[in-house]
Amino acid sequence: MKCPNCGAENPETNNYCQGCGFGLTGAGSGAAVIPVKTSGLAIAALILGILAFFTCGLTIIPALICGIIALVKISGSQGSLKGTGMAVTGMVLPVVVLPVIALLMAILMPALAQTRRQAQRIMCGTNLSGIGKAMMVYSYDNDGEYPTPDRWCDLLIEQADATDKMFTCPGAELKDTGNYAMNPAVEKMGADSPADMVLVFESQPGWNQAGGPELLTLDNHQHEGCNILFVDGHVEFVKPEDIPKLRWNADRSP
Repeated sequence: MKCPNCGAENPETNNYCQGCGFGLTGAGSGAAVIPVKTSGLAIAALILGILAFFTCGLTIIPALICGIIALVKISGSQGSLKGTGMAVTGMVLPVVVLPVIALLMAILMPALAQTRRQAQRIMCGTNLSGIGKAMMVYSYDNDGEYPTPDRWCDLLIEQADATDKMFTCPGAELKDTGNYAMNPAVEKMGADSPADMVLVFESQPGWNQAGGPELLTLDNHQHEGCNILFVDGHVEFVKPEDIPKLRWNADRSP
């Protein structure tokens, strides 16, 4: 049926023109123009489809449901409802969103994992820095002596205000038994130990551990290196190729 007001073609069953809302029944006798409403569900489908980009796809299913219901109601409204384009767009957008989200996740996940590893490395270094300060406090209070290697963790907690958390590397698989070891060679030399000599280093899990390179581990940071606390108090992340260059004794021997 052709609308006498705007000339648009409409199904014979429509009472109102889909384009202008003109009353088609009795059109020849001056039927009134009835405003055509936009389906609220169609609008909701479009909005939810757009939000799917910002919610990692959480609004995809609601968008599809609203879009389908909107199309059914628009189809059965005999021209009194419009918004077919909005409903279809709201249903199609999620189809585009899914591969985009998958692509973004593929790009972002490695970057997030790398950021997490960097954060764990920094936190581990912060732990060793705190242990270094506690070592200085203990040495100052004990005439330049370092804590005995067999109880160094306990002594730093008891006498130098160290905390249990300082002895845990966030990158270690086991975090409840301590992840650092003391170089026992520094106890003999005390304050006369060379500044670049290893004092505390990352080790296999254990409490009050003391030893040399045999205890050192690269497991906590994906074998990219390990944090080392030196006698002068500075902490350095040492790469695998530089491990053999570390000074464990006054003569640099292992």
